Amino acid sequence: MPTPALHDLTWPVKTERLLLRPATSADLDAVARYRGKDGVSEWLPTSEPELFRERYDKPETLAKFLVAEADGVVIADLMIAIEDAWAQTEVAGQAERVQAEIGWAIDPEYGGRGLATEAVREMLRICFDELGLRRVAANTFAGNEPSWRLMERIGMRREQHTIADSLHRTHGWSDGLMYALLAEEWRARQD
Repeated sequence: MPTPALHDLTWPVKTERLLLRPATSADLDAVARYRGKDGVSEWLPTSEPELFRERYDKPETLAKFLVAEADGVVIADLMIAIEDAWAQTEVAGQAERVQAEIGWAIDPEYGGRGLATEAVREMLRICFDELGLRRVAANTFAGNEPSWRLMERIGMRREQHTIADSLHRTHGWSDGLMYALLAEEWRARQD
């Protein structure tokens, strides 16, 4: 059975304190507000609000994003980019749409309450239980300690530490980290 798209799922999804739903163009101002804050924009692909707005407000981009709301306020955006795994030609069909790269940006005003952990855990649940993916991975600059600490808190394993492979706009050539989790690892932790 083919992997469903995010919009094929039943929305919204509620956790103990959050509501997750697909992002829309109407979320742009709220998302841009916290993405422009110090400590957030430093680690994102663009720190320029107009470039972000131009990139975000496209159907193909919005199709990968969820937003998390707390008490009706958008506090985070979550990316699930479903992709093919690498495979040899003879078995390539079995590797189509079986994994995802995930990412997130969280409003620092809501930090320290476990909301980021709650949102990203739910995103993993969606990836494995709703979308039926077999593997999820996330990348970050090694200097983005809050991000990789969150990856560790939710049970992802560090698979790669690259040396000076990523060019950061102010930090120069920086180390990168990649974390991942398999569906069977996720399920074993849920039992």
